[in-house]
Amino acid sequence: MDAAAKTNSLSAHGLTKTYLTGTVEIKALRGVDFVLDPGELVVLLGPSGSGKSTLLNILGGLDTPTAGTLKFRDHDLTAADEHGLTMFRRQHVGFVFQFYNLIPSLTARENVALVTEIATAPMPPEQALGLVGLEERMHHFPAELSGGEQQRVAIARAIAKQPEILLCDEPTGALDSKTGILVLEAIERVNRELGTSTAIITHNTVVASMADRVVHIADGLIASTERNAERQSASELAW
Repeated sequence: MDAAAKTNSLSAHGLTKTYLTGTVEIKALRGVDFVLDPGELVVLLGPSGSGKSTLLNILGGLDTPTAGTLKFRDHDLTAADEHGLTMFRRQHVGFVFQFYNLIPSLTARENVALVTEIATAPMPPEQALGLVGLEERMHHFPAELSGGEQQRVAIARAIAKQPEILLCDEPTGALDSKTGILVLEAIERVNRELGTSTAIITHNTVVASMADRVVHIADGLIASTERNAERQSASELAW
């Protein structure tokens, strides 16, 4: 990887996040160092309450750390105000959550078009839906789509603005195995074909096989990191 490519990393150092519940302090993150390299697919594993979602939200500019630094390329996001974080999310980050958050009164194409209308260099909604295998379903409403299809529309919406970073929080959590694998195949295709740096949070250890790197999180800390010698195709996964 050349020096220019390395500048595209999303990097965090010493991230801590403390919440106050009444007079009780809850430390969600306790000094996390994390880097997401260009084109990399990382799976973050850990139990509920380990800090995975808090870390992902900070990486994506949805939340701010109590302490520590976060940089995208050469930009210090730790010092960014709300407008700066909004522009970072709008221009550079796509999000996929466990629940699809589609607008029921809009078709699949129209749900994706909502993002392309505010992006600086979007791909056509039809192209985004094609990437996730839904070109023939683009005129259907969410109620006419299966759960897996709705999640793939959500992925198309996330990647239609051509973000450098795709952050997925339990994208298969509400799906059965067969449907979940179709969703992971869509994420894998986006990562491979567009070179989108991708981080996937999951409880499912099987998903780790499709990653370049696996990060284990426990008690607000990175407990261990391992690199797969070879990525397994999502189509070969089973659970």
